[in-house]
Amino acid sequence: MAGKRKVHTAAFKAQVALAALKGDRTVNELAGHFGVHPTLIHAWKKQLLSGAEEVFGRPARAVSEEVDAEARQAELFEQIGRLKMELEWVKKKAAAFMEQKRLLIEPGHPALSVRRQCELIGLNRSSLYYEPAGETAEDLRLMRLIDEQYTAYPFYGSRRMTRWLIDHGEEVNRKRVRRLMRTMGLEAIYPRPRTSVAGKGHKIHPYLLRGVAIERVDQVWSSDITYVPMTGGFRYLAAVIDWFSRYVVAWRLSNTLDGSFCLEMLEEALGAGTPEVFNTDQGVQFTAAAFTGRLEEAGVAVSMDGRGRALDNVFVERLWRSVKYEDIYIRGYEAVPELHRGLGRYFAFYNDERPHQSLGYRTPAAVYREVRGMRA
Repeated sequence: MAGKRKVHTAAFKAQVALAALKGDRTVNELAGHFGVHPTLIHAWKKQLLSGAEEVFGRPARAVSEEVDAEARQAELFEQIGRLKMELEWVKKKAAAFMEQKRLLIEPGHPALSVRRQCELIGLNRSSLYYEPAGETAEDLRLMRLIDEQYTAYPFYGSRRMTRWLIDHGEEVNRKRVRRLMRTMGLEAIYPRPRTSVAGKGHKIHPYLLRGVAIERVDQVWSSDITYVPMTGGFRYLAAVIDWFSRYVVAWRLSNTLDGSFCLEMLEEALGAGTPEVFNTDQGVQFTAAAFTGRLEEAGVAVSMDGRGRALDNVFVERLWRSVKYEDIYIRGYEAVPELHRGLGRYFAFYNDERPHQSLGYRTPAAVYREVRGMRA
């Protein structure tokens, strides 16, 4: 018989979503801390972001007097500020309060059962015993193996990956491997229809780079997302790269695959320059109206990989191979702040110190800045 479904309050959901939005811990770590499944954390973070878009995207009512409009705007800002303050208070207090309640329980009390103690202090007994429902250590180990093999051979789909794991002594089936690859955001790279599925109702832009010679910096930028393994969990890494110079214009880490961190990364990149064309795959993060709309607002032509265009983001794929083999796999990062600092060091090295054979053994930063300086 199935157990009673656990009901979470709106305040608890907001607390978890805000913690996920802060981004200083992996989803696994958050799942362990709050005692909820990672899937719920993904959903609540997405719901929080969606709700924020509705708040700021709602059109203002027409007003006859400017002073009334300013008053309403001030009131709205005050409400938002108060809500933010309340959510911050919940974020700080709720987890500590729950932990304090747990500490009050005395399992060996001679007169009061654990059930009665929980009733007296208002603690749900299931929360006392509930174990975090994140990815298991075994799944994280398999995901690390999958990521290393996929980085070396990105044409491996779930069938080949399953066969490879079995040949190396792992007891897995394709269903499990397919689930793990889906969680990691991995898909075999090879020409076929619908290599990435866009979000419902999202506009698909045409591919603009067929037969186009890449001759200058800021002619074409592209972006992609990759899985980053950690000792106790994982993150997602996105980057924007200039095709001509291989220069990494911007990058971002996230604990979920929502599109907000890609949009933040895009804003940073556009603050540094403006490309003529921005090319991506058809993933939901890049087909979202907020992402493509920001590019169009900046006067950038949007290009998306289409049928048979599986290798159009090859420059970003090579970047992922470099950053993983030269930094992530070697370092074995354990904490998110450590990973963030390490990637900051690596991308500075990649841009400013690491020579590229395809660039005549110059660095991406040297080529990028030299050509931009000549055009200035």
